[in-house]
Amino acid sequence: MLNTSLLFVLLALLCLPWADLSIQAFDPWQELARLGAGLAQPSWPSFSLLGTALANTLAFAIQGVALGAVGGLLLAAGYRHAGIRRLAAGLRAVHELFWALLFIQLIGIAPLTGVLAIALPYAGTFAKVFGELFEEADPAPEQALGADLDTKNKLGWCSRLFFLQLPLCWRPMVSYFGYRLECGIRSSAVLGFIGLPTLGYHLESLLRQGYYAEAASFFYALVIVIATLKWWLRPRLLLVYLGAALWWLPPQASLNWALAVRFFTQDIVPAPLRRGDWAELWPWLQELASQQILPGLVNTLVLALLALIVMAVLALLWFPTISRSFGNGATRLGSHWSLVLMRALPEYLLAFIGTLLLGPSMLPAIAALGLHNGAIVAHLLGQQLNNLTFREDAPNGLNLYFFEVLPRLYRSFMAYSLYRFENIVRETAILGMLGIPTLGFFIDSAFSEFRLDRALVLLLVCAGLNIGVDAMARRLRRSLHLSEATR
Repeated sequence: MLNTSLLFVLLALLCLPWADLSIQAFDPWQELARLGAGLAQPSWPSFSLLGTALANTLAFAIQGVALGAVGGLLLAAGYRHAGIRRLAAGLRAVHELFWALLFIQLIGIAPLTGVLAIALPYAGTFAKVFGELFEEADPAPEQALGADLDTKNKLGWCSRLFFLQLPLCWRPMVSYFGYRLECGIRSSAVLGFIGLPTLGYHLESLLRQGYYAEAASFFYALVIVIATLKWWLRPRLLLVYLGAALWWLPPQASLNWALAVRFFTQDIVPAPLRRGDWAELWPWLQELASQQILPGLVNTLVLALLALIVMAVLALLWFPTISRSFGNGATRLGSHWSLVLMRALPEYLLAFIGTLLLGPSMLPAIAALGLHNGAIVAHLLGQQLNNLTFREDAPNGLNLYFFEVLPRLYRSFMAYSLYRFENIVRETAILGMLGIPTLGFFIDSAFSEFRLDRALVLLLVCAGLNIGVDAMARRLRRSLHLSEATR
């Protein structure tokens, strides 16, 4: 494992010459002081404005996650088949923002756009998690049922799902749904950055204009909702919340069939093929590859690797501070709430604020990805640390950390880091929409210029990259025997 860690560090160091770490803002410290003053003295809008934005954010999240869970459950029932696994991987490989940009071309900025943008990638994620839970479930009940039935035929997928898999895996599935709803609220807020009426819509417009005090109220509303999720989210209330979300924001949209037909038969068809010039297709692809795909891929991987190292360093420094074995009550409380804050804020929002302060370089994106994912890993490791028991003559301070804690938790740290690396690569692509030349920058530019054929090719490349990284991380976890470290 140490060799693998050093390999990632070496790759990140090799990436430094290609990384844009410049600060392009005129006076970042003055802007940071203005942001701090706005956060310290928020200006509260009318209750109806804030309440509507918050209700829309929750409605998109609840409906999207619920629909994604149903779709993921159906896919998970057949997750043993390679085709189903590939479909699930393809769905989750495309970020919610990219799905939203696609649906905007078809049905406009409508409630259904936000719901589907969250539901489709989440269905792929639910399918993977539920499918792996089903595969790891105790096989004895199915074997016993098959023997009792005295039949050579295997159980049908529906019977297996409802009478065997769901009863065995229900508790971890409900727990994961709660975590996914937290992610869905963050995703819903970020959808406001492309025009949907969530908290992110007001945050984007106010922050961009420098109205930090006005933006602070929407910022705090998002943090409070996510930070208090474990208190107001109850499994028995999920249907009530879903009903309220459907009543408040019905997932409606008006589909123009003529535009839909044009979208599939002309808009996304490569330009040479629309003209009937097959000979120009290869030069068209070569030009796109040299000018956008290759630079986007390089910048995406450079940014992701550097963010991974920052995440790892922050996690290793952060997780002891929330443990009873280190520090005192005040430092643990402060560290705990700092982790809650960084976990609650979407990477896109953090990077957007950083871009306003420092300019559109890789620096704010690396900081945003490192802080958010580092907080998640530190929280998970801190929980494990609090469950460790030490012998009576165990050392204290740094000796305890380096010679007792770190060796016992390093396998879990590596497993969590590889899981988060998949997410970092996925998030890195969309940060290009903030002006950083990753794949997302070129995808967003193609949508803005209505070059939907180029946008589709770039999206497929982005999805292929995410699928490839996911497969690489999975194989690496298996080769290092890290799968059981996170259970």
